[in-house]
Amino acid sequence: MSDPLRRIDALVEEDNSLPSLQVRRRLRLAAGLTQSEVAEAIGVKRLAIARWEAGATQPHRGNRRAYAHLLRRLAAKYPDAAVEGASDEG
Repeated sequence: MSDPLRRIDALVEEDNSLPSLQVRRRLRLAAGLTQSEVAEAIGVKRLAIARWEAGATQPHRGNRRAYAHLLRRLAAKYPDAAVEGASDEG
């Protein structure tokens, strides 16, 4: 995209929203992934994933984009885990 207006539109339309803390964890567990595996895929330390899942910190822009993408893909694959307010029991 060389056109500045198209680049701006892409930024505005980009969805980097994150699901609730509980859903983030459920999605990871539904996929059988460890925090370390998610961290390696995104390019951060395991502690960052632990903090993001606990709500202690939020990922910065580039990491947020990658994390949101991962969570969207997991939600598509494991829709039951993506339901807000669902129980972690199971």
